[in-house]
Amino acid sequence: MVRRIGISGNYAVAYAVKMADVDMIAAYPITPQTTIVEKLSEFVANGELDASYMNVESEHSAISACVGASLTGARVFTATSSQGLALMHEILFMASALRTPIVMANVNRALSAPLNIWNDHSDAMAQRDAGWIQLWVRSAQEAFDATVESFKIAEETRLPVMVNMDGFIVSHMYEPVELPDEEEIRKFIPSRPLENRVSTKRAHAVGVVGPPEYYYEMKYQAIDAIEESRPKIKEIDNDFNSRFGKSYSEIDTYGIEEADAALILMGSIFGSAKEVANALRRDGKNVGVISLRVFRPFPVQELRRAIEGIRAVGVVDRATSPGGSGNPLYNEVATALYDMPERPVIQGFVAGLGGRDIREDDFRLMYDATQKAAREGAGRCIYVGLRE
Repeated sequence: MVRRIGISGNYAVAYAVKMADVDMIAAYPITPQTTIVEKLSEFVANGELDASYMNVESEHSAISACVGASLTGARVFTATSSQGLALMHEILFMASALRTPIVMANVNRALSAPLNIWNDHSDAMAQRDAGWIQLWVRSAQEAFDATVESFKIAEETRLPVMVNMDGFIVSHMYEPVELPDEEEIRKFIPSRPLENRVSTKRAHAVGVVGPPEYYYEMKYQAIDAIEESRPKIKEIDNDFNSRFGKSYSEIDTYGIEEADAALILMGSIFGSAKEVANALRRDGKNVGVISLRVFRPFPVQELRRAIEGIRAVGVVDRATSPGGSGNPLYNEVATALYDMPERPVIQGFVAGLGGRDIREDDFRLMYDATQKAAREGAGRCIYVGLRE
C-alpha cells in the first residue's frame, strides 16, 4: 500500500532515512536543512526509529562522526548546507578515500560572502572533486526516492553519496509525496551487517600515512571506484523503478526530438525551462531541455547520446569558477562532448546566484542566445539577470 501525503522536501528526506532504518544520525542545524534533522529527532524520540542521534558541535564534527560510525559497519546519515558543507571539506575527501558508505543530504545554498541563505549551487560545486557520488533532485518525491536509493548505492559501491536539492524551492515546498510501505523499502535496502573495519578482534589499520611509494595507488582505488559505480547506479535505478513504478535514470530529457537547441541544467529550474520550451515550440522554435540527475560520476555517454543531432546546447550554471576557463557544469559538458564528430556549439550561462529568480524572460533569452550560437558557430558566457 502507498500513502500519499503532503510534506516538504526536507521532511521527505527524513521519512526516507527513517524507512532506511539507519543506525546513527549526526545532527547539526543550518538553514535551510535544519528541519531534516529536527524531524529525525522526533522519529527517534517517539520510538519510530531506533537509532543513535548524535548532537555535535559543528558540521566538521558531524561528518567526522559519520566516518567513524560507518567504519564500525553502521548505516549513517547527516545533512548540511552551504558553509556547513564547506566546513566539512577536508573530511569529505577522507570519507571517499576510506570508502565509507555515508549518505548526506545537502540542501543547496549560496556560499558567503556576502551572507546569503538562498539557493544556488556553489556549495556542492565547491566539493565536486571530493570523490562523492552526487545526485540532484527536483521535487519532494524525488528527494524521498533518491535518498532511499542512495543507501543502496553507497553500500554496494562503498562510496559516500550526496543528495542535492535546492534550498527553500524544494526543501520547504510542500507537495504530495507517495510513501511506500516501510517493509517494501526495507526489502529494497535490507539492514545487513557491514564489515566492522575497526574491530578490536583483529588488526586493521585505517587512515594510515600514505608516503609517495603508496599514496598514488591507494588514492587511485577511490578514483577507480567512482568510475566503476556507473553500472551499479544504473542497476539500482532499474531495481527501484521496477519495484516502485518509477523511471529514474542519469539524465532526463524533454522535447529534444528534432530540436536544434537545448538547455542543459540541474535542479528545480527544470520545470520552468520546460514551460518556456513549450511556449517557444508553439511559436515554431525547436528547443528542448536536458536535466542531469547524476553529476558524479558525470554521465558522459548518456549526455552524448541525448544531444546527437542538436546544433547548440546552452549550459546553465548556478555557480561560478572565478578565473577559470568556464564554470563548473559548462566545463563538464565541454569536456564530455569535445571529441564528438559533430559536436554542438556550447553556449554558457550563469543564472540565479544567491537565490535570484530566473524568470520566463531569462529562459527566453537563454534559448534565443543558444539558437543564435548555433547560427553563428560560437558562444560566450552570459550572466543572465545581472543588473548593470
